[in-house]
Amino acid sequence: MIREVLRMGDGRLLRRAQPVEAFGTPALAALIEDMRDTMRHLTGAGLAAPQIGVDLRVVIFGGGPSPRYPDASVVPDTVLINPVLTPLVDEEEGGWEGCLSVPGLRGWVPRWTQLHYTGFDASGVLIERVATGFHARVVQHECDHLDGVLYPMRVRDFSRFGYTDVLFPDAQVADD
Repeated sequence: MIREVLRMGDGRLLRRAQPVEAFGTPALAALIEDMRDTMRHLTGAGLAAPQIGVDLRVVIFGGGPSPRYPDASVVPDTVLINPVLTPLVDEEEGGWEGCLSVPGLRGWVPRWTQLHYTGFDASGVLIERVATGFHARVVQHECDHLDGVLYPMRVRDFSRFGYTDVLFPDAQVADD
């Protein structure tokens, strides 16, 4: 089922989400299915449970180039529950980000270039990966939602933050 995505300004997006304590449940499976349906419908690169008003530490992400991210590399389709992110380098790289909860805007956001993440899939099986590039950016963006952080909070230079159609007037970048 396609769910409504909360937008910036809704206080529920600013809370720290609660850990998932039971894996393999029908309720968790239904949540993940709704998140997938919603993300695909909106052509997102990822989605966090708090974005649809569910206060749990669950994110999904994956896919490749899309209307919203035409230059994106392929990111493995992933359900990540109770994630822990650890930077592997101090180096950061800026990149344009948008968000389904911040429609119509883009900002230049610094992110770690390489990180290690762990978490669990829907059945409680451990996931452990190293991510770089767009994959690392997507994981950091989605996991920020679990801690009540929206990407505009990470923008350092507000001359590189604005409406998508103004920043990229000739591009075929889809509205968020």
